[in-house]
Amino acid sequence: MSKKNNDRLLVFALGGVGEIGKNMYVVQYANDIIVIDSGLKFPEEDMLGIDIVIPDISYLIDNKDKVRGILLTHGHEDHIGGLPYVLKQLNVPIYGTKLTLGLVEGKLKEAGLLGDTKRILINADSELQMGVLKATFFRTNHSIPDSVGICVETPEGNVVHTGDFKFDQTPVNEQYADLYRMAELGKRGVLMLLSDSTNAERPGYTGSERSVGTELEEVFRKAKQRVVVATFASNVHRLQQVFDAAEVTGRKVTVIGRSMVNVVSIAQDLGYLRIPDGMMIEPEDVNKMAADRVVILSTGSQGEPMSALTRMARNTHRKVDILPGDTVVISATPIPGNEKYVGRIVDELFRLGANVIYGPGSVSGVHVSGHGSQEELKLMLNLIKPKYFMPIHGEYRMLRLHGQLAEMVGIEKENIYICDIGETVEVVNGVARKAGKVSCGNILIDGLGVGDVGNIVLRDRKLLSQDGILVVVVTLSKQDGKIMSGPDIISRGFVYVRESEGLLEEANKIVSNTLSKLMSENVNEWASLKTHVKDALGRFLYEQTRRRPMILPIIMEV
Repeated sequence: MSKKNNDRLLVFALGGVGEIGKNMYVVQYANDIIVIDSGLKFPEEDMLGIDIVIPDISYLIDNKDKVRGILLTHGHEDHIGGLPYVLKQLNVPIYGTKLTLGLVEGKLKEAGLLGDTKRILINADSELQMGVLKATFFRTNHSIPDSVGICVETPEGNVVHTGDFKFDQTPVNEQYADLYRMAELGKRGVLMLLSDSTNAERPGYTGSERSVGTELEEVFRKAKQRVVVATFASNVHRLQQVFDAAEVTGRKVTVIGRSMVNVVSIAQDLGYLRIPDGMMIEPEDVNKMAADRVVILSTGSQGEPMSALTRMARNTHRKVDILPGDTVVISATPIPGNEKYVGRIVDELFRLGANVIYGPGSVSGVHVSGHGSQEELKLMLNLIKPKYFMPIHGEYRMLRLHGQLAEMVGIEKENIYICDIGETVEVVNGVARKAGKVSCGNILIDGLGVGDVGNIVLRDRKLLSQDGILVVVVTLSKQDGKIMSGPDIISRGFVYVRESEGLLEEANKIVSNTLSKLMSENVNEWASLKTHVKDALGRFLYEQTRRRPMILPIIMEV
């Protein structure tokens, strides 16, 4: 590849480092940009009312003429979920494997973007020339079929992105990780490796997905009544094991939860799920069958408030109830931050008399991770043999621990780059260094609003949730500057009016006195009147209650 004197290679993340989810990585050389993945993450507790979070792509929009396409490593939400929002602003081709594109097409159809988006099917043997950059692929193992790692060949050297991976020696779909091709990349020389850090805290090796199938089969055999299995909808290997265990134990399967129904339908149509004829039943037919002949495959393994499992646990599902003696299997590990929600659902299921099997895979046996543990991370480093290393995918402690693992296998400490989102690593003449920072951050999605909720709106929502609101309504005479009516004080979420009449009467007097004083001093600008009312009332209420409600003065003139 030709290289000009002033050209440089930039590698950075717009999401997915120092956090779980919304993965998006950028490899740029001169006037060519390749984007790897376009994910979302689910909101944290303090993001009140927010539905999902996607990366800020201001940098890509500013350089849209240079973006050659978005390469997808696999079909999980944290890698493809942001596409419907990103493609509305950045209409570029997307490249993915068969199942990945199948899942993406469902999202694009819902968003009305299917006809406008160019979709290119790739496999592990594909080669793409994208400007001066060339992309090749290698097969990996993960909890969803058709996962690939990516090698971007640049004039400065090869940049390898692993995607999410583990080394499963007995994969359910018998698609083995291509260790030979990984070793070949290492032999040819790799400038920089970006590698999955999700399980950097876990010693040893991650168990094989096949072991879960054996455990599920045992659970199905022992259960005297119905079995409910909750897992990630996109964990297609796990779904296959549920159907296999149901077939062996003579049970029928019904699928509930919108995302689960969609994934099962797409995966079956594309040949990634083998479901025997006559095995699937409708949710309405569950109560018509013997209890020990039924499996319910459900969403809700993370305790999501509107998921099928949560609604069943709260007896609000329209078609299926949890009955005493039912067995509920939560076949997933809680995402960090979701432990409380999952614990709450487990409690509610126990209250209904269900037998609940949950907890880490080593405890329950009904879940294994789709991410490699420490020994597998070392193996990837030893196969690829990079000069420079950037740990990705995971919270900061995971990136730091992955960096320590890299040191253990011989990577120089100064060649390990632990970066925040937007922080660029620049390579010129084979030498890397941290460079400047590009615009980055979170875009918050609330309903149909994209980015119209920011820090100030979230701060207001937090204030409202903690201390409530007081609305002060006053009507003033424009001619003589007297109060014509009010002040009327409306309280919501601050104090119970009937039990706080004295407090509100005193608040009324403070508002009246403040306004009278200001008008006697010929202060009649609305902004100034409102500010003085808020300050005086805020001080009084804090002295009396040690709370700071939001105060909204409404001043009308007649």
